[in-house]
Amino acid sequence: DPGADASLCGMAATGASGTNAVRYGTMRPNVLNLRVVLPDGRLLHTAGPGRQPRKRAAGYDLTSLFVGSEGTLGFLTQATLRLHPLPEAIAATVVSFPSVGAAVACTVQVLQAAVPVARIGGCLGPEVGLGVQVAVVELSATFSHPEFLDEVMADACGRFSGMGLPAAATLLLELHGSRNSLAEQQQQTEEIVRQNGGSGLAWAEGLEERERLWSMRHNAWYAALALRPGCQVRHKDGADGGSTHGAVSATALPSLAQGYSTDVCVPISRLPDVVVETKQDLQASSITGPMVGHVGDGNFHCILIFNSQEPEEAQRVHAFTQRLGRRALAAGGTCTGEHGVGLGKRALLQEELGQEGLDTLRSIKAALDPHNLMNPGKVL
Repeated sequence: DPGADASLCGMAATGASGTNAVRYGTMRPNVLNLRVVLPDGRLLHTAGPGRQPRKRAAGYDLTSLFVGSEGTLGFLTQATLRLHPLPEAIAATVVSFPSVGAAVACTVQVLQAAVPVARIGGCLGPEVGLGVQVAVVELSATFSHPEFLDEVMADACGRFSGMGLPAAATLLLELHGSRNSLAEQQQQTEEIVRQNGGSGLAWAEGLEERERLWSMRHNAWYAALALRPGCQVRHKDGADGGSTHGAVSATALPSLAQGYSTDVCVPISRLPDVVVETKQDLQASSITGPMVGHVGDGNFHCILIFNSQEPEEAQRVHAFTQRLGRRALAAGGTCTGEHGVGLGKRALLQEELGQEGLDTLRSIKAALDPHNLMNPGKVL
């Protein structure tokens, strides 16, 4: 489920994933071979020239080494990818819950019940000061990824897309499978939703209806920016955000208010506690921080909107991101599930891997790029 400006090799370099990862996996298991230009100019085929086996046990896994390397080991110029068949039938729905905790708990129970999720995705709505939030989660019959939004984010996305979602914790669910299996999966999902206080469940099977739901989710970034006064949003057709068509092609104008997106990933069993603690932290810090979560694999994002010219506010945002990363590590998770380390999470990477792990990464970097030409300063 790539972003609008994504490239295949860019997604491999960052180890990207998205709303379909629960069912179909992240980029890492879907890359069979890479062509890489090494720092000294040599050309490397990570699985051998022209090779694309579904599995291999020959030597070190060079393909996985370069997936997620963030440009620090070489230029990725070609990717051989695994393909997946389109499902016979797809059904999607939006469900409201009494709280974000209930929405996330529903996702966990769906996964633990072995419902074959194809698409579960979600966004945790923005925390505006001490305001309330909305959660949205998306699931699929072979569920792909649960997405969740808290009340504030769901309301913001609903207004931005023109769909008018209720200001309540919300799950966006999508199921893939055969027509017979889909009916069974829908029944099982509906039962778990009811047990967690979910309401308003109605399945959409038409392509246009499903695309409207996902368009709303994909524009969560722009909906979040629109929550902060002074953070302007412009649309390709010149509209102010009111039209559905405009929302699809929104671009943000430069302003003092800017968005900073960060993410963590934790074991599914710890997800409800970590999400609730993070919401409380956002409220106590008076930070506008909508939360968007691919909760099917324990991954969620915070879109932090702040004034870049206000040092005190920028410091609060930085301190929050460090607490968020350490909260995920304390729960047995990782400081980043999708966005990568870059510059901002180098200290957290050392806490996550330990000194021996970091020294090993540096040894690999030194062997392949002894002159530190590739993305110097990033990751390590």
